[in-house]
Amino acid sequence: MAVSAFDLFKIGIGPSSSHTVGPMRAASGFALEALAAIKDTCADDAPLRVRAELYGSLGATGKGHGSDKAVMLGLEGEKPDTVDPAGIGMRLDGIRERKVLALAGVRNVAFDWREDLIFFRKSLPFHPNGMRFVLVDGSGAAVFEKVYYSIGGGFVVDEKAAASEQMVSDQTPLPYPFHSGDELLAQCEKHNLSVSSLMLANESVWRSPEAVRERLLHIWHVMSECVRAGCINEGVLPGGLKVRRRAPQLYRSLSENPEAGLHDPLVVLDWVNLYALAVNEENAAGGRVVTAPTNGAAGIVPAVLHYYTRFVPGASDDGVVRFLLTAAAIGILYKENASISGAEVGCQGEVGVACSMAAGALAEVQGGTVRQVENAAEIGMEHNLGLTCDPVGGLVQVPCIERNAMGSIKAINAARIALKGDGKHFVSLDHVIKTMRETGADMKLKYKETARGGLALNATFVPVNVIEC
Repeated sequence: MAVSAFDLFKIGIGPSSSHTVGPMRAASGFALEALAAIKDTCADDAPLRVRAELYGSLGATGKGHGSDKAVMLGLEGEKPDTVDPAGIGMRLDGIRERKVLALAGVRNVAFDWREDLIFFRKSLPFHPNGMRFVLVDGSGAAVFEKVYYSIGGGFVVDEKAAASEQMVSDQTPLPYPFHSGDELLAQCEKHNLSVSSLMLANESVWRSPEAVRERLLHIWHVMSECVRAGCINEGVLPGGLKVRRRAPQLYRSLSENPEAGLHDPLVVLDWVNLYALAVNEENAAGGRVVTAPTNGAAGIVPAVLHYYTRFVPGASDDGVVRFLLTAAAIGILYKENASISGAEVGCQGEVGVACSMAAGALAEVQGGTVRQVENAAEIGMEHNLGLTCDPVGGLVQVPCIERNAMGSIKAINAARIALKGDGKHFVSLDHVIKTMRETGADMKLKYKETARGGLALNATFVPVNVIEC
């Protein structure tokens, strides 16, 4: 099983990787497969209808997370990395009014979003984020159907892959394979490589080192543009909570009073908070973001990377590339050995993993040894263990936006603690990943992105309607 850095860092739209990006990818894939399946059996003018069913966490919080919108766009062939966020509203209005969508963009089929897009709280067998798509003929008989699972971070697998637990299908041999933190350390020390150098060698089996660098710098550019947009876009976030964007006012305050840093050394934390808030407010508004490793935690890696480029002496583009490669290596360990899905293990699998990734990456670009990098990553998760996913109203806003700011500060502090040590520590990264997985398994379902526990229950808000079955 081979996971690339670009499997973890995906360009998409908000507000959720598992509930927006994943369903859009699944729906788009279904549309193409369905058309291929009926090519020789259904006449071009035969009446067809498509139905989508969302289960488990998708059913419980899908409306707040934009799953319904993502499915409609995906069925029309849109992809998360290329869809134009500015045109989404008009596209969706057209589908709702006409009660017709263009399957994969090429064949009109009937679709009434009130009847053909259904949310169920019950889960399908293999993961809390399940989807079933069905294409039916004029008599109501199914001519093609398929089940998919959105397993976190925008990753999507079909029912066959989920049943076999083969969540990543790429079997490309890597020069320096690793499947645990201990194996990663051993490979680095045996071959005298940093974590980022090892990752670059592995990435080079898919594309040239120059192409890897170029693509990672493009990822960084999109992250930077997201921060910029979040600093200038005013207003109230969609969804009914009436959460006002705070990043623009904070940006103005910091920019208008640069002298504050002369007498308050903690002003740098205000800037880090700003970077994280800006990204996650854009995400909550459905803007363009980079999944890192999820959308709900998309602000942490960019915020800490902005801290590196703006406040760490000697920062460079080479450092940015090394940062992202190191973060990806750490993220891969969580992806393979635990989960990055809030619906599966709670927010420890999102904000916790992002914090761990950013902490280890910052330690590397600040001159840390491989063992200090591993220590920083471990600290970043250890103090997020048990973090629940309890979005108020099923929206990726409260507490998610602030939680990214807090996760960013934790990541910076984790790196600082690790860099002051010698890399020797009591709890290993493998220990904390195993603990995170077990903690997620023990966590009650209501704390796993269902909007039925924690702040989602105790903060006053009228929940969205779903079918209780």
